[in-house]
Amino acid sequence: MDLGKFVVQVLFFCFCMLVQLNSCYCSKKESSILLTLKAQHISSMSIPKAPNRVAFHHNVSLTVSLTVGSPPQQVTMVLDTGSELSWLHCNRTPNTLSLFNPQLSTSYSPVPCSSPTCRTRTRDFTVPVSCDPKNLCHAILSYADASSVEGNLATDTFAVENSSMPGLVFGCMDSGSSSTPEEDAKTTGLIGMNRGSLSFVSQMGFRQFSYCISGRDSSGVLLFGAANFPWLGPLKYTPLIQMSTPLPYFDRVAYTVQLEGIKVSDTVLPLPKSVFVPDHTGAGQTMVDSGTQFTFLLGPVYTALKNEFVKQTRGVLRLLNEPNFVFQGAMDLCYLVELSRATLPPLPAVALMFQGAEMSVAGEKLLYKVPGATRGTDGIYCFTFGNSDLLGIEAYVIGHHHQQNIWVEFDLAQSRLGWAEVRCDLASQRLGLGH
Repeated sequence: MDLGKFVVQVLFFCFCMLVQLNSCYCSKKESSILLTLKAQHISSMSIPKAPNRVAFHHNVSLTVSLTVGSPPQQVTMVLDTGSELSWLHCNRTPNTLSLFNPQLSTSYSPVPCSSPTCRTRTRDFTVPVSCDPKNLCHAILSYADASSVEGNLATDTFAVENSSMPGLVFGCMDSGSSSTPEEDAKTTGLIGMNRGSLSFVSQMGFRQFSYCISGRDSSGVLLFGAANFPWLGPLKYTPLIQMSTPLPYFDRVAYTVQLEGIKVSDTVLPLPKSVFVPDHTGAGQTMVDSGTQFTFLLGPVYTALKNEFVKQTRGVLRLLNEPNFVFQGAMDLCYLVELSRATLPPLPAVALMFQGAEMSVAGEKLLYKVPGATRGTDGIYCFTFGNSDLLGIEAYVIGHHHQQNIWVEFDLAQSRLGWAEVRCDLASQRLGLGH
């Protein structure tokens, strides 16, 4: 059994044969790169055991096979919408099964400290870059799951099928630490997909991308470019929030939206809108992150939601009533459900109310069965909203579990996030990417 971690194998289908430096064109139109996503469970042995930590990165891993360098070297990279800089393992360690060898690439070029790339385009890195003894731009990247990598910035050619991007800036990493070494060893690195100037999306020049994550072991879709499909209904949009002033707790290059309220069934939680607005330090932003599994809310909001959900499910669900049972360190509302049940009982939907749109969380997406956890003839199911305060995270995070079977569009051109409910396995079939 597992704890809901997934590896998504991505196969690329490129419709564009010519890539220019900043964007890709077919004839006179911007092309699309279409990918299939296949979700499969992996061992729970890779889950961090610390009770107060949840792995924010690699809970869902979109692994992309592409080539880097001249001549090309095959690499497998994790797609992460919560990160900026793409990076590759460039130094073999006991835990590294796959790496990129820069010495074998004639197009590889390290980035010096004096370059504008090092001096200005790294401003949103959590840890400031530095100069190594060879005057090369040195970076340390750290993640919320306590993993980190360290190495130098460089440029090289990244290619997918017949599409290539020369001079793409990435990190050539020679050391690091991981909270999930067994799983991280299976990939060569990571592709950063946030709004930073050095992210893969920014450097490739794509102004739109979308994904559709299936709920079970079935196919989904990842698309770079516009989603102009007749079967895809109108999307609901909410603005992406931008912050020009650096604040200590605000991630300026994350996909940030404005959460304005939450309702359970028809009951809106009696909370002032101000609790959802970032404070003067930047704490309290709402981020949409495909690399986070569940959804986490700041303490007062989580408590209000928990109390209302318990109230509305009284007589329908049986509380676990074990105060020390906290799933993944932040989810303390759990229930006993008969193992003989084929489906969950009817549950009140939870709606996340954003500026201009709502996202509904209903049915099986509300409760997650904890693998291997039983009490007699009952299984343990936990509420799929957690308490950010228990993680030490000063933000609201909308995870991928609540994005399942939703077409999610990141429209950077119009600075907005859109979504529409859709069967992602059927979307994959319609696009010719099914089983």
